[in-house]
Amino acid sequence: MMRYKEEKEAKKEAFRKYLESSGVLDSLTKILVALYEQNDKPSSALEFIQQKLGGPSVSEYEKLQAEKSDLQIKYNELLAKHEETLRELDGMKSLHSRNASKDDEHTEAIEDEHTILVTPHHH
Repeated sequence: MMRYKEEKEAKKEAFRKYLESSGVLDSLTKILVALYEQNDKPSSALEFIQQKLGGPSVSEYEKLQAEKSDLQIKYNELLAKHEETLRELDGMKSLHSRNASKDDEHTEAIEDEHTILVTPHHH
């Protein structure tokens, strides 16, 4: 039983050292001191901490969410328009290739006629 307690304490100590060496404890301590020193305590201590850590406020977050939603709609519209344009382009390409092959057939027929007319016939 004592071994388990020692392992648990060692894990806690290693984690505390990790938080300290990465600057987390120092940052959180400064933020908590700033919160403590506020004469008018904010209505949301959590939001205060989030802002101090560099996160957006609730209103900023909501604004960003709305902007993201608007941009997603615009993206979907542009993607649909792009796909429609590609379909139109494919249609034009296939129409062009059909016309080109008809032109080729017509050109070949004219060349055949020309060959028949120009080639001397040996009797």
